[in-house]
Amino acid sequence: MKLSKFKFNLPQDQIALYPAKNRDESRLMVIHLKTKKIEHKVFKDVLGYFGDKDVFIFNDTMVFPARLYGNKEKTGAKIEVFLLRELNQDLRLWDVLVDPARKIRIGNKLYFGEDDSMVAEVIDNTTSRGRTLRFLYDGPHDEFKKSLYILGEMPIPGYINRAVVPEDVERYQTIFAKNEGAVIAPAAGLHFSRELMKRLEIKGAEFSYITIHSGLGNFREIDVEDLTKHKMDSEEIIINEDAVKIVNRAKDNHKQVCAVGSSVLRAIESTVTTNGHMKEYTGWTNKFIFPPYDFTVATSLITNFHLPLSTMLMQTAAFGGFDFIIDIYHQAIKDGYQFGAYGDAMLLI
Repeated sequence: MKLSKFKFNLPQDQIALYPAKNRDESRLMVIHLKTKKIEHKVFKDVLGYFGDKDVFIFNDTMVFPARLYGNKEKTGAKIEVFLLRELNQDLRLWDVLVDPARKIRIGNKLYFGEDDSMVAEVIDNTTSRGRTLRFLYDGPHDEFKKSLYILGEMPIPGYINRAVVPEDVERYQTIFAKNEGAVIAPAAGLHFSRELMKRLEIKGAEFSYITIHSGLGNFREIDVEDLTKHKMDSEEIIINEDAVKIVNRAKDNHKQVCAVGSSVLRAIESTVTTNGHMKEYTGWTNKFIFPPYDFTVATSLITNFHLPLSTMLMQTAAFGGFDFIIDIYHQAIKDGYQFGAYGDAMLLI
């Protein structure tokens, strides 16, 4: 499978800059995989496709305000720092990306905040863009994190070409976000409102929560034409016993198991047993899914409309069939569907 097969022309005005007014009122394209029938709905209509004991698997990761803006010592040059993950609490070490990377060297100090209240020192160059920073802060860890996050802003994707607004603090986060650690929101989960979740519960649907701390690897440009040669960045996943029981019971009873988002689809395929069940797991995955691929746990998928050449599009094409999904995408563009994290959704069932 070649990278160029996932290239298509997406009009700039079909990349959603803002979410729908209400979470569950974006558009929803329902795609029936067996019959190839397509329906055009509103997201809350998803209620009509699931019933008693069907299961939704959600990613309950919490996005943190990972983007900081600072100044380099002496020169005052503006530097953007993107927090990826905390490496050591006691030493205040963080794995970060910096931009522009060429201006930063080991030993440089960076200052953040209007009064330069937060200072960090570059102690390692790990990749061409990556760095390890040590934040120079003497107080308790809780206070440090609070101060750091006050300085940070929600890391909406770069293709959403606008400044961060207060609305993003709530809307670039699912209503069930619980475990902090992601720098990318599980976009498919953003469509679920409290009202919709309650109505699904009343119908007898069950919810299985797993944690995938999604990183920037989802957006990293693929630089090889042969997809078998692409290496995905690793993401941390946590799947506990309760989540496993709910899913495997549904599998055994031939109920729908709906993966909500590409992050969930990737995680459960990384932990599947030989008999097609999900298993408990705490660790990392760098699994890269692209067509052709046989899925064993999920029977349906909710996902957004993704950008060209993205790994999320490749996963969707693997689930729905390459030719069919590419045709669907061309149809979605013609019909004015919105793409990206704040865009519209599809249900593959």
